[in-house]
Amino acid sequence: MIHVIAIITAHAGQRAALLAEVDAVKDKVRAEIGCIEYLPCIDAQDAGAFQTEFGPDTFVVIEKWSSQDTLMAHARSSHMAEYGAKVKDLMAERVVHVLSLA
Repeated sequence: MIHVIAIITAHAGQRAALLAEVDAVKDKVRAEIGCIEYLPCIDAQDAGAFQTEFGPDTFVVIEKWSSQDTLMAHARSSHMAEYGAKVKDLMAERVVHVLSLA
């Protein structure tokens, strides 16, 4: 199993617009072969002093894929290419961590 943590930062004030595009594509992603989990997340409210917040312009997509091959197929999918074209002017930064179990 492959885990992905994608940390996405929108240009100031654009997170809602960027999340709307994620919402528009998430059902297609979840229907892909090998997709186990695809969860866009924002900072939890009132989580306590131990929380390190991402902030108002950032969200995280937590993903699980059955294999590296299914993740790579996802990255090459037409709906992700369309998503990328729609969000390129909304996104300030994207950091993707691809992880396997230790």
